[in-house]
Amino acid sequence: MVEELVVAGVAVASGVAVYAMAAAKVIKQYERGVVLRLGRLRSQVRSPGFTMIVPIVDRLHKVNMQIVTMPVPAQDGITRDNVTVRVDAVIYFKVVDAADAVVQVEDYRFAVSQMAQTSLRSIIGKSDLDDLLSNREKLNQGLELMIDSPAMGWGVQIDRVEIKDVSLPEAMKRSMARQAEADRERRARVINADAELQASKKLAEAAGVMSTQPAALQLRLLQTVVAVAAEKNSTLVLPFPVELLRFLERAQQPGQQQPAQQPAQVTQVTQGEQEEPPAVEAGSGEPSSGEIEAGSAEPPAVESGAERVPETETETETEPGTATDPAPVELPLPPAA
Repeated sequence: MVEELVVAGVAVASGVAVYAMAAAKVIKQYERGVVLRLGRLRSQVRSPGFTMIVPIVDRLHKVNMQIVTMPVPAQDGITRDNVTVRVDAVIYFKVVDAADAVVQVEDYRFAVSQMAQTSLRSIIGKSDLDDLLSNREKLNQGLELMIDSPAMGWGVQIDRVEIKDVSLPEAMKRSMARQAEADRERRARVINADAELQASKKLAEAAGVMSTQPAALQLRLLQTVVAVAAEKNSTLVLPFPVELLRFLERAQQPGQQQPAQQPAQVTQVTQGEQEEPPAVEAGSGEPSSGEIEAGSAEPPAVESGAERVPETETETETEPGTATDPAPVELPLPPAA
């Protein structure tokens, strides 16, 4: 009898121990417990720490309340300006209502992931390429609102959404690089032209000041020589004033014009001597027929392109005012009849 009581007590104690082990639950600090008794939700959400449930009757679901970081897979899409891009993002969310996260949605993580991918493709189609590259803050806010609206009914709050990377085709990258290079070159030219304009104005003012004081130009020349000599160069280049060259040029012009005028006078005298008719000897009487023929004989014709060099030299050697007869030409006379 005693033995039976001992065995029964041990059995009861073992049963109680097993029941206590099955009913005792520990919930961590970052978790919340949702109890379903016979399939129905208990209104009280179990807080962190030690808690008891009814074994077999109750089912305890632990929900993590920490912020979850979930990467959104890269999505291919076409922007509003017809550019093919590949965009990926990352989403930060947390559960704010453990009961809704268990009851309202089967798997809130999977649901948030699919909603994020759909919203990301929608944002790509509504935005321009420039907005995706430069105005990401606005796109992040719009993406967060699109995901947070349905997620609130699941007991999930979207904390933050960030677009990580925007991948472009290689052809588009080269086109954008050329556009940026052309823009930088344009700005460089504008800046250079503005600098030249300002420098020209300052140089004009400096020239006006130096024109009033001629010694200033000489001092500036000496400053330039000192600056060049400070570099320890073996060759020293000195600027030569252009005004000095112009002065020398004006000084040489009268000397060059006088020698050029003398040959012109000699030529005029020679031409005047050639225009005088040949003198006729007095008392010669009527010339004979042979003499007439000889006198009327014209000098041989000069071929085209030939120069009368000896005749010109003879004329230039005569003194001015002296008439010289041409050299007599001896011709054989015909026999008298």
